[in-house]
Amino acid sequence: MQERAKQRIFILGSGGRLGAALMKEWKELYHLKLVALSRKELDFSQPEAALEVFKKYELTEKDFIINCAAMTHVDQCEEEPDLAMKVNATTPRLLAQLAADTGTRFLHVSTDYVFDGKLERPYQETDQPHPISHYGASKLAGEQAVLESSPHHFATRVSWVFGPERPSFIDQIVERALTNDQVAAIDDKNSSPSYTKDLAEWFQVFLKPEIAGGIYHLCNSGTCSWREYGEYALQVAARHGMPLRTTSVVPLKLSEMKNFIAQRPQHSALDIKKFTTLYEKPLRSWQEAVEEHVRSKL
Repeated sequence: MQERAKQRIFILGSGGRLGAALMKEWKELYHLKLVALSRKELDFSQPEAALEVFKKYELTEKDFIINCAAMTHVDQCEEEPDLAMKVNATTPRLLAQLAADTGTRFLHVSTDYVFDGKLERPYQETDQPHPISHYGASKLAGEQAVLESSPHHFATRVSWVFGPERPSFIDQIVERALTNDQVAAIDDKNSSPSYTKDLAEWFQVFLKPEIAGGIYHLCNSGTCSWREYGEYALQVAARHGMPLRTTSVVPLKLSEMKNFIAQRPQHSALDIKKFTTLYEKPLRSWQEAVEEHVRSKL
């Protein structure tokens, strides 16, 4: 296939955990031409400059944009709310509007932190967001701006993202258990982990032109606490011969985390029925995903 016949896929934030996963998992999709734009090429903290850089790519309606770029450090967002709003909302708004003007579809990656965590069932796309941190507020402003710029754009909410591209919570807890007799994690905060390898597969669905724009929740099936999440990873690692000093995780309470600056939603699991219907098969469980991830690190 000639190069010019390939669909261009722009991966914004290609240096992050999810962006790097997309670059890795999609490189074998020969009908696509991946364009990686990391913070070095496209600095979201400089909205107007980022827009001018992106204009040079002369977008067409055949292109597709996936925005993985974000300021995700929750406490830093609390301390620097103006910067968080620039990175998570202002720049996505400008780029999404540019995409809308050229008929290019734009997929914006958002978060479970747009919810306050007071609902004790998994959140559906139709539930009213109510962020309780500057991070959540900036991400909500970003997804709203993207969707307002075109009915054909997407906001995909993910949660507790983990994968081989960058260390995450479960990698850190396994590492600690190699040298410590006791490890601990929060037991009264729960959500739905999202494995980058799975997200990369699921995101391919949105490349189909017939898929309606709007909000979609994407994560592995099931719900767990941080403690359950970490303990399962330890059990998998030990089962496969890793010399851990413990396979249990001491429970902590969210209220005990005095080093947290921003509030965190306590119950932010995401309901995935809407996307599962599109995908036409069940999304695998977070346990299966953690098993694969831990085994891949051995």
